[in-house]
Amino acid sequence: MRIVDLHADVICKLLEHPGAGWDDSNAGTVFDATPERLRQGGIGLQVFPIFLPETQREEPESVFWAAELFWHEILTKKGFKLIRSSGDLATAHREGKIGAMLSLESAGGLQGQMWVLRLLYRLGLRLLGPTWNHANWACDGAMEPRGGGFTKAGKRLVTECETLGILVDVSHLSDRGFWELAERAGRPFFASHSNARSVVNHPRNLTDDQIRAVIAAGGIIGVTFVPWFAASVEPASIEDVLRHVEHICALGGARHIAFGSDFDGISRHVEHLNHPGCYPNLIEALLKRYPESIVQDIAGDNAIRFFTKHLPN
Repeated sequence: MRIVDLHADVICKLLEHPGAGWDDSNAGTVFDATPERLRQGGIGLQVFPIFLPETQREEPESVFWAAELFWHEILTKKGFKLIRSSGDLATAHREGKIGAMLSLESAGGLQGQMWVLRLLYRLGLRLLGPTWNHANWACDGAMEPRGGGFTKAGKRLVTECETLGILVDVSHLSDRGFWELAERAGRPFFASHSNARSVVNHPRNLTDDQIRAVIAAGGIIGVTFVPWFAASVEPASIEDVLRHVEHICALGGARHIAFGSDFDGISRHVEHLNHPGCYPNLIEALLKRYPESIVQDIAGDNAIRFFTKHLPN
């Protein structure tokens, strides 16, 4: 099966380990996700977010350095293709290549400057999460105690994204920010790596009403393998991940589920889901519960349809 993963923090690891190249010799010691592990897992499309670790200043220079790492370390690998359009998706599939899509996790480094966003778009940026867990100039995150929404500048950011054709990611938004976006969004939005709050009560998971809103907007939800989002008590298992899949399906989301592993963004893992090469374990478990056509939708087809429809032509 062709699998789509909406979130793996390889770029962050590259920033944290500047001497480590993105190759299979560093599998397990530095990276969860490596080129060979992506191939082993059957990945057809991998989203690579720019996330600046605490060692980097939140400024345009840091963001552009991260984007250059995406181009230099990832896109230069044999068998990878940059995805900027729906046509690129089709070409990558036809040529048997792994699609690589660039995302931005937190707009903090833009410092409110839209020219930075426009230049990043030219470098391939097609997805953007306005903030991380806390507050920045654009909006509040899911873990920000005050629970605010978007600033005036943040609302301008959303408008600019929609004008350019950058899809907005709600995974780290505060609840208020989520609903402000849902009310003003002119294009579908999505959650790259979030689970169901009704299953595990964590602020980073989505409420049932939020899940329904993503579905109604025509978006997708990347079920994530972050252990503390998947289970109330660790260690988390694949069965815990499947409980979130089942819950989203029960809310009418069978054609809106994807995967958003958060590999390389976590220090602990769901049992038997330690890296992308373990995806067959998850697919096997899904096939025991669902017909193959539904499993293929969840594994990749839902996300491929979403991006084919909403990426620029």
